Amino acid sequence: MPTLTINGQEVTVDQGSTVIQACEKVGVEVPRFCYHERLSIAGNCRMCLVDMEKSPKPIASCAMPAGEGMVIHTDTERVKKAREGVMEFLLINHPLDCPICDQGGECELQDQSVAFGGGTSRYDEHKRAVEDKNMGPLIATTMTRCIHCMRCVRFSEEIGGVSDMGSLGRGENMEVVTYLDGVLDSELSGNVIDLCPVGALTSKPYAFTARSWELTSTDSIDVMDAVGSNIVVDTRDGAVMRIVPRIHDDVNEEWISDKTRFAYDGLKKRRLDRPYVRKAGTLFEATWGEAFSAVKKGLNGLKGAEIAGLVGDLADMEAMLALKDLLASLGSKQIEVRQDGAALDTSVRAGYLMNSGIAGIEDADYVLLIGTNPRIEAPLVNTRIRKMIVKRGLAVGNIGPANDLTYTVEEFGDDASLVKSAKGGRHAISKALKAADKPMIIVGQSALTGAEGAAVLKMARDLADKYCIADGWNGFNVLHTAASRVGGLDLGLTVDGGIASILDGASSGKIKAAFLLGADEFDSAALKDTFTVYIGTHGDEGVKNADVILPGASYTEKSGTYINTEGRVQRTAKASKAPGDAREDWTILRALSETLGETLPYNTVAELRAKLEKAAPATVTLDTLPDEAWGDFGTEGTVGKGGFTAAIDNFYLTNPIARASTVMADCIAEREGTDQAEATGTNG
Repeated sequence: MPTLTINGQEVTVDQGSTVIQACEKVGVEVPRFCYHERLSIAGNCRMCLVDMEKSPKPIASCAMPAGEGMVIHTDTERVKKAREGVMEFLLINHPLDCPICDQGGECELQDQSVAFGGGTSRYDEHKRAVEDKNMGPLIATTMTRCIHCMRCVRFSEEIGGVSDMGSLGRGENMEVVTYLDGVLDSELSGNVIDLCPVGALTSKPYAFTARSWELTSTDSIDVMDAVGSNIVVDTRDGAVMRIVPRIHDDVNEEWISDKTRFAYDGLKKRRLDRPYVRKAGTLFEATWGEAFSAVKKGLNGLKGAEIAGLVGDLADMEAMLALKDLLASLGSKQIEVRQDGAALDTSVRAGYLMNSGIAGIEDADYVLLIGTNPRIEAPLVNTRIRKMIVKRGLAVGNIGPANDLTYTVEEFGDDASLVKSAKGGRHAISKALKAADKPMIIVGQSALTGAEGAAVLKMARDLADKYCIADGWNGFNVLHTAASRVGGLDLGLTVDGGIASILDGASSGKIKAAFLLGADEFDSAALKDTFTVYIGTHGDEGVKNADVILPGASYTEKSGTYINTEGRVQRTAKASKAPGDAREDWTILRALSETLGETLPYNTVAELRAKLEKAAPATVTLDTLPDEAWGDFGTEGTVGKGGFTAAIDNFYLTNPIARASTVMADCIAEREGTDQAEATGTNG
């Protein structure tokens, strides 16, 4: 570990650290444009120049490895003049259009030109102009502003795993472009907006809608998948204007998926903003009192066994517990959170968690994917796998359909019976797992649905038990696709036979009433003759056969508890206003319980959370990776030859908010247009 001196301060840094990292460690600010701690070193902007004793000229601190005995100065007159010169050159061709630039107010070029620039320009020649590029419906381009830091290019190749961006030309003719002027074929493309230090790449949906200083920022959690990415929700006058990532090294680092970032416009469209009651086959607007009375009338005379509940993928734990308690007060224990029918076993908590943790992928030396496509099911998990493939040569094997995961995978075949073969010890999968010190198995929802799901779970458990369990290491992992899933399983929201038993009961007339808590990911036709109460945010699948509709609040409009796929408890925060008469789900259920004569025993969210901590002890501790005891789970059974069915058909259409989003629809149209162009051999 080298020790060096920076502005008179001695500092010891890890081997392989650079001078700029050493400066950061002692709190010395060094300007930079091309350097980013999560990307490879480019060393092409030269803004980070510092003086090193015995060096004839300033050095680029981002590209210079820290060495023993180095003496660095960051505040000499020579460094000051060098930075002013670099800034002067960077601004030669910049259009200086800050008043109309969406980056204004949070622009690194603005900030550093003020702090480290010379204040005047001697350039009076013609500025160059660069044609803007079409990068699709998400990214707006003003390429004349580009300073060629290449952050976007490095991100797309290194993190996104797609070689869609690069540069053409040399000198002042150089331009950053996309391949054949196409879109970025990545679920993470929006992150280049955050990376761009100038206004060359900005958010197209957000363009010209607000200024950064007009926004109120609220730290929150994403619910578009089960990763639980940390986000910041920016609002103005109670409306969501944009969503950007928040750093959490153990979960999403500083990236978010495009669905997380851009689907927020779906919060405003197709919203349920008042209660509705169905009369003679037609839905009519109603007051809350009329809607509650209709529910009471619909439940009148029903036994507990004739009432059931289905929980959606975006439900928070407070609402799930309130619905569970309400149904229990009516004599029903039939409530199901597994809309996809996954055969998850709640008897052992380690049996439905990502026990290694998302960050644990960085410790693994072999990963076996079983029935999962992490690129579309959990893009931030996929980037973590790719990160270790690039950095350390992590080997990955796959049982399931072959997909482009942005990295090389050893394909063993789309055959569920391979899980049993791997357990035998002679298969190539067995040998790979046995040779690894810390192997991981990641089981997706595709592997757990269908008639053989429970047997596949058991076989995967036994395979992990044989190869992936060691002191301090649990390599068995379940990758969920729904934000509410782990929380619902912790609350025991499962029934024998899963969702199929409830829908079959509704079709046969055994189930006469159903509560849908934002449940939209199933075919509701079975509920056509069942009295149905829908509590949710959008006019989606769940309202098609609903007799009473009660408008709920979305994840940006309430404080709710969620548990991500690794068992980490996190909370959203109220950032925006719910439209019209919409209310938080648990408060709706609490008010409804009074009308039904079964008043729930809590009046405030604090009282509800106190009960939640007893019902699900994991919620006592926030933002901690759990260490659950290993056990036996799954059901013994035979698994025949046959492939897995994809858990997600379309990355952009996984929930009611995304399906209501115009931006997500534009992404699909752009992708379809690109695919068609490639198929016909034309440039889309």
